[in-house]
Amino acid sequence: MAPDVSPDRLTSPRRRDLVFIVNPLGFFLFFLIFYFFLFLIFGCRENEWNSANGKTGKEWKKLLPYLRSRLDTDCNICESFTSGPSHAIDITREAIREGADAVIAVGGDGTLHEVVNGFFWAGRPVPNHDRESAHSTALGGNFNLVVPSQLIPLGTGSDFARTFGWKNDPHEAIERLAKGIRSRIDVGVISGEGGEAHYFINVADIHLSAKAGYYASRYKKFGNLCYVIGALQGFKGHKNQNLKLKVDEGEWEEYSQVTALCIGNAKYFGGGMKITPNADPRSGNFEVVILQDFKWYDFIVKLHKLYNGTHLSVKNVTSRSVRSIEVEDVSGSGSIFVQSDGEHLGLLPRKFSILPAAIELIC
Repeated sequence: MAPDVSPDRLTSPRRRDLVFIVNPLGFFLFFLIFYFFLFLIFGCRENEWNSANGKTGKEWKKLLPYLRSRLDTDCNICESFTSGPSHAIDITREAIREGADAVIAVGGDGTLHEVVNGFFWAGRPVPNHDRESAHSTALGGNFNLVVPSQLIPLGTGSDFARTFGWKNDPHEAIERLAKGIRSRIDVGVISGEGGEAHYFINVADIHLSAKAGYYASRYKKFGNLCYVIGALQGFKGHKNQNLKLKVDEGEWEEYSQVTALCIGNAKYFGGGMKITPNADPRSGNFEVVILQDFKWYDFIVKLHKLYNGTHLSVKNVTSRSVRSIEVEDVSGSGSIFVQSDGEHLGLLPRKFSILPAAIELIC
């Protein structure tokens, strides 16, 4: 599907309001079940293990003069700093309602994830009272948001940016803002039993990697050690599970001994792991990759393939393109973890659906 690319309205004579949402702590949580093994086998450079904890706010102050020099002529630059988890969601919704022309995430994938969720409220796009917008329902139709978004990567870098070939360079991101070329991209929506819809822009995953991420998030007070603790607890007592899948509203299928299931709107997660190598956020489809009957030593032997995206040829790895997928635990144990873009969402069952061309990205 060819991208819908158009000039940005930032070139209009009217000065535009750009809202920059800055996560000053910049704590970026990887799926470090894999980083843990990378550390054991190959060693790890210091900057791969250091989170951007506290760094983003400092780097933003250094970057601001350059940002103003490039955009001040045509734009009003509005800064808004987050104070805790989910705060960027609230800031984004308020900014859109007040007529912002663009909302830019400053930080890593976690900040971008919250900004994307801030574009929606109660299953619908947040209305921008100063613009005309076109949308129908949260599960399809002409579901388009007219307020564009962008990411200025600071600190650890961005897995989402890797899909577009963007470098971890905030100056390049500012140049993209100045040029103002837009492309519509897809967004994933996750629904559960009676729960509120949740949105993701990168990768959602189920079972082992999601469990490791959940445990790591509980030990943030231990700094980088939380990643190791999360990986160890993820493997502790881990059992591959049989899952039922329903693809594109079809018949239920059973997959045995599933280790992890990843639903990719984009290609990368886990700090550069090309887990869904055929995913394209402008295609109107997810790529679903399923790892079956993996043991702990399989991650050691096949880690390099997971990172370079050649794992689809490995035994017990399958891939398929879908528009929607429902996932249930055959045993009904209620113990299979789910996360999206690194955020813990709870347990199965869940349904994942694509919202084609849902938002505009300044690219």
